[in-house]
Amino acid sequence: MNILLWHVHGSWTTSFVHGKHRYLVPVTPDRGPYGLGRARTYPWPDSAVEVTPEELRDTDVDLVILQRPEETDLAAEWLGRRPGRDVPAIYVEHNTPKGDVPNTRHPMADRDDLLLTHVTSFNELFWDNGGTRTTVVDHGVVPPAVEWTGELDRLAVVINEPVRRWRVTGTDLLARFAALAPLDVYGMKVDGLAAHLGLPEDRLTSHDDVPQHAMHAELAKRRAYLHLCRWTSLGLSLIEAMTMGMPVVALATTEAVEAVPPAAGALSTRVDTLVDAARGLLDDRESARRAGAVARAAARDRYGLERFLADWDRLLEEEVCASR
Repeated sequence: MNILLWHVHGSWTTSFVHGKHRYLVPVTPDRGPYGLGRARTYPWPDSAVEVTPEELRDTDVDLVILQRPEETDLAAEWLGRRPGRDVPAIYVEHNTPKGDVPNTRHPMADRDDLLLTHVTSFNELFWDNGGTRTTVVDHGVVPPAVEWTGELDRLAVVINEPVRRWRVTGTDLLARFAALAPLDVYGMKVDGLAAHLGLPEDRLTSHDDVPQHAMHAELAKRRAYLHLCRWTSLGLSLIEAMTMGMPVVALATTEAVEAVPPAAGALSTRVDTLVDAARGLLDDRESARRAGAVARAAARDRYGLERFLADWDRLLEEEVCASR
């Protein structure tokens, strides 16, 4: 099956393109947001193929994966076919709703020509999807090549754009944990974060846009993983950390309450409780190891790559068959 999809979310797309199909990824000369092409910091198989907008007009496409509202018109322009009408389409919603929650209306609400697929049950519940058909395919991750060792008495965090997103990603809470142990923050646009928080750099070290395999190797050395997001969809970096066997200290918000067993470290809306739990993991490496084992088992059971790809194969085949 030839599947057209844009490179929007690196970690999710990495898992998706590990399936059995041929994945057509648009590329433009500027490699901008609508032509990013293949990933450069994630390992993608050869079945993910870059295609130019000009090439798409004469390319067989069995199904289109949409991830942003504007891609509907863009796909129609580049393919010469309308997604959902002339070629089957699935819209994947990665994000929690913004604005008038829980009354936020999804941009694909009341569509009868596509399937709206959420990556978490929380997202499906909180978006107003109207009459559009919906389903949920839980995340799946490519297992990291390393496992937790936790020899460093430091805490690890992965956040993209922590300054701009601030309270959304719980950036304002980091200083409370930096008082316990040095923090290592990985992600995009994390440079200068210590200064924004008024922390000395020996309490918070930024690691900007590190390749995924190198980031995993460093995360695995840290004692525990902090997930302090107030209002974001379930981060794949959290699942990857759990899969490696990292103990987790997480805010009990959005889908985290389904993903993180309390015995995997700590799960609470009380920041004081999380600080105390982090202190305990820092003080007792054996306790951290036991919690990490729970995290690993939970992540591999629910967010395994094989289950993810099997769910997607079923969905893709159903949508293509229904259109015939």
